[in-house]
Amino acid sequence: MSVISLPVASFSPLYEQIKAMILASLQASEWLPGEAIPSEIELAARYSVSQGTVRKAIDELAAENLLVRRQGKGTFVATHQEEDWQYRFLRLAPDSGQKFHLKNQFLACEIASSDSNLAKLLKLKANDPIFRIVRVQSFAGKPIVFEEIWLPEARFKGLTLEALIAWQGTMYAFYESQYATHMVRAEEKIKALPADQSLAAYLHLPMGSSLLSIERVAFTYGNKPVEIRHAWYDTSQQHYENKLN
Repeated sequence: MSVISLPVASFSPLYEQIKAMILASLQASEWLPGEAIPSEIELAARYSVSQGTVRKAIDELAAENLLVRRQGKGTFVATHQEEDWQYRFLRLAPDSGQKFHLKNQFLACEIASSDSNLAKLLKLKANDPIFRIVRVQSFAGKPIVFEEIWLPEARFKGLTLEALIAWQGTMYAFYESQYATHMVRAEEKIKALPADQSLAAYLHLPMGSSLLSIERVAFTYGNKPVEIRHAWYDTSQQHYENKLN
């Protein structure tokens, strides 16, 4: 006698459904980075659920750093414009314990064709146009970071070297402000490499000096990859700091 396998019904808890609806509003830019979202009571009425269900959904989004709760003020869309968030994805910290502020020197912003690897990481077609940005970042007057950054041209249309040079904040704050693109998470690969002649010149180091190579893919809402960044860090007076849960 054969046994008939019945399909298993999928079930999503109600708070997860509300979380998905709130996330969809964030993706649609209904509430922009830095703006307050409606209160729990208003959202409960909007979605016809209890306030507790909304609270649980917001708690999860806050734990994922997509929303920020402020005591007595409400809940806000996370933004890289805030000082505490400006360097959220940068794990480099001075050994001295000084407050970290990097000075940018943009060297290039040009349109290129994506190779197969870049296209795969950014979910583009091979040879799709991408921006290639080159910059050096300095701390306390010394260059310590050399970066190459790749962005899909379709999302960042009109980007120029002049606009980057004129911007006073971080790159992620620039993406938010000028292109409504908020970075929510990143994946990195890290290894130690010796400085070649070119990197040594950019970072004012002897050739062969130890550098930390970090390849990052950064994602916006909906798990969409929108930036590839390859950075080389001089860690002779800095360290890479991470907190693991």
